[in-house]
Amino acid sequence: GLVFRAEDPHLRRPVAVKVMRPEVAANPVAADRFLREARATAAVKHDHIVTIYRVGQDRGVPFLAMEFLRGEPL
Repeated sequence: GLVFRAEDPHLRRPVAVKVMRPEVAANPVAADRFLREARATAAVKHDHIVTIYRVGQDRGVPFLAMEFLRGEPL
């Protein structure tokens, strides 16, 4: 997948948006797994796990919007 820094237009705060590559998202099994893992992560609240704000799809490509963490790039 790809991760972008973005801004939540409603709350005006920075977020990280992770999207699947469209060629991978075309595989329904991979797309379902991405969304299932995002929902599972969103269900957990822990200091060492990033907070998921939103999970969805845009034009058939799954994405998740999550807490933007400043720091060193991976």
